[in-house]
Amino acid sequence: MSTVTSDAEKGTRHHEDFTSSSPTPVAPALPQYRQFANPTPLGLCSFALTTFVLSLVYGTSSSSTFLLPMNLLFLNSQLLAGLGEFFVGNTFGATAFSSYGAFWLSYAAILVPSFNVAAPYSAASSSPEEFKTAISFFLFGWFIFTFLMLLAMLKHSVAFVFLFTTLDMAFLTLALGEYFAKEALIKAGGVFGLLSAFSAWYCTLALILNKDNSFFTVSIVPFQKRDT
Repeated sequence: MSTVTSDAEKGTRHHEDFTSSSPTPVAPALPQYRQFANPTPLGLCSFALTTFVLSLVYGTSSSSTFLLPMNLLFLNSQLLAGLGEFFVGNTFGATAFSSYGAFWLSYAAILVPSFNVAAPYSAASSSPEEFKTAISFFLFGWFIFTFLMLLAMLKHSVAFVFLFTTLDMAFLTLALGEYFAKEALIKAGGVFGLLSAFSAWYCTLALILNKDNSFFTVSIVPFQKRDT
């Protein structure tokens, strides 16, 4: 290939051929990094187990005080999964797992006596209904957030849409049950939560089972066919 240079003094052009004399430039080799594992199954398992137990508590009207150590344990797994999603570039996963990990952290704070969350509502000037109303507002906020997450899943797959739909219904019915003090709504929220938990476990299986480690696989039934 010839390059053309101008000679300002003589007004002539000199053609110089660098094809044979100049070496071909070589791009520097890129460093090789170890590939990250998929953090989504970890987040889904943590979400499924915590949701499963909490839904049983709501569905059977059992005491929730034992949930504190479990919440503190598995919120770390969800937050760790959310951090892992940041590293692999999954914005949705990072947002969802980090947020629901924060939900368990805040719910655990309600159960910890030293935080005194319920103390202002036990004063003589307050009524027990005010505390339930405050909890319902808290749950309404998570209903809105989960609905936004559901919108982001509408083109993903049947399994994940079902997961977030049932979770959203769980937050809604629990919030309404706390606000109106309706035990039937609270138990319905527990049922929706159980469906969401089993959906999360199903999605976990779909992500970790393959032909190398299992005799069978399951599908999340994606709405769009991937290019092969």
